[in-house]
Amino acid sequence: MSAALFSDAAVKAPVIASADLTSDFSITAEELRALLDLAADVKLNPTRYAATLKHRYLSLLFEKPSLRTRLTFELAIKQLGGDCVVSIGPIGDREPTKDLARNLDRWTNAIVARTFLQSTVDELAQWSSVPVINGLSDLYHPCQSFADLQTIEERFETLAGLKLCFVGDSNNVAHSLMLNGARIGMHVTVACPKGYEPDTNILAQSTRFATQHGGSITVTNNPIEGVAKSHVIYTDVWTSMGQEAEAAQRIESFKGFQVDSDLMRHADKNAIFLHCLPAKRGQEVTDEVIESNQSAVFDQAENRLHAQKALLLMLLA
Repeated sequence: MSAALFSDAAVKAPVIASADLTSDFSITAEELRALLDLAADVKLNPTRYAATLKHRYLSLLFEKPSLRTRLTFELAIKQLGGDCVVSIGPIGDREPTKDLARNLDRWTNAIVARTFLQSTVDELAQWSSVPVINGLSDLYHPCQSFADLQTIEERFETLAGLKLCFVGDSNNVAHSLMLNGARIGMHVTVACPKGYEPDTNILAQSTRFATQHGGSITVTNNPIEGVAKSHVIYTDVWTSMGQEAEAAQRIESFKGFQVDSDLMRHADKNAIFLHCLPAKRGQEVTDEVIESNQSAVFDQAENRLHAQKALLLMLLA
């Protein structure tokens, strides 16, 4: 890590060249590495950054319920000296999204949007003159993956060369882990039932990133094969918000993909377990695993705060 780069004399964060963080493609491999280093320093030295974003304000837009994303962004901007306003409900219903964006950019310095559709995030960014941050969409969850990588690096003191297996639905979390894990030199496997494989375009781009940075991307329909010798086992709910009508079918489809102690035994002996939360204990993961010494899910949740502070510093400082 390069935490020593950030001195008390002059807190100057590295910059993300893209004006927005609409997806994982908005940040380069070099910027990702800088963000993780900055997040580590922010966590270690919070008072150093306490007034860095004084008089900066965030608009937080939530179409989906939120605990971690909402509270960590609220706390992040406030602990950096700024503040935020929150709006909960559909985006683009009462007025066009392009009008909403051009109101918010007159009042606040950045927009965080947690949406059902990636196209909503993209449209906000198209019309906003201030940074737009993807707080979650149907395709990507970049802020979650930043905290995930920070958590993994804290445990193993490295990222390159580690094997991560995501077990379950190839959702937005899996996509972001593939894209960012590949660019940091990890070997990322997705173990999912047939018919629940990753988006083909994201899979192709992740594979290209892995080739460039010494990692690999693998997709398998065999969970035991996927977790074998893995350093990180990761899962998420089988039915995401907006997919409730598919719940019964998904429970049937994902039989055999539960992360339990038997599956964990196939992983590396020092493997950790991750989950972005909230978890449906007894479905995708057993209570025994999530409460075990291998579980790092609450370190993960804490690191949402630090990683997002780093992101805000890189976009707004």
